[in-house]
Amino acid sequence: MPNKRQPPRPRDRIIGARLRAIRRQRTDLSLEAAAKMLEWGLATMSRIENGQRHISTEDVATILTAYRIPAVEREHVIAEARAENASGWWDRPLQGVPAEMGTLASYEADANSLTDWSVTLVPGLLQIEDYALALMRSQEVPQDVAELRWLARRRRQKILGTVDYTAYISETALRTPFGGPGVHNKQVKHLLGARERGIPVRVVSEHLPVGLVSHSWLYMTFPSTAPVVNVEVYWGGVYLHDDQSEPYTRMVERLDHIALPGQESQNMLRSILKEA
Repeated sequence: MPNKRQPPRPRDRIIGARLRAIRRQRTDLSLEAAAKMLEWGLATMSRIENGQRHISTEDVATILTAYRIPAVEREHVIAEARAENASGWWDRPLQGVPAEMGTLASYEADANSLTDWSVTLVPGLLQIEDYALALMRSQEVPQDVAELRWLARRRRQKILGTVDYTAYISETALRTPFGGPGVHNKQVKHLLGARERGIPVRVVSEHLPVGLVSHSWLYMTFPSTAPVVNVEVYWGGVYLHDDQSEPYTRMVERLDHIALPGQESQNMLRSILKEA
């Protein structure tokens, strides 16, 4: 029977979606019939296919065998599931680092595209160390804890260059000098250099008469499951799935329309740098 001990992880959504697609496309089984054949509860099968329950590679093998998927194809899917279940640094969280950061890193590792919208801060994936530490000091995070959180954030940043990433940043965020003028200058220069590293940074001008969602969020798409949105709140983040994430698809399109084009965004960053 499926593993009851481990909590579901973001990648279980991908495995579950793959198994759901195989059931629907390769068998005539309803969800109820599949559960009965496997002698598992209907609720268990539903949670597995929706990524709300952890599923081991052994359980994947059991399901595919029951569905009479040919051995060669079955081994290929099992190998993919085994890779999906491989541990990353986020499965060994650092003391003092919120578990939320590991959860977010796990989602990012599974995604094929990331879109950041940042209202008041430079997004974490593009922060430099001095800026990040100054930000955490403003939140009264102890120095030793702040340094550990920066280490985790730096590990998150390694995803850049391996995934399609675009940052939309409010002009307000770009003009907020966490750490003082010197740190602010280095942070803006880092953003200017992002384009050369293949990372689009688009600026959204202040005082636009456009109704935009007022909070920051990260929109993540995946190869074989629906987009997920991480909405920033004070204590970490809230994850929106399926129907809840659909409005943000339109928000990404809206941001692309109202943000300054690439070169104009670069010019804005240079202007802010001169003013500092």
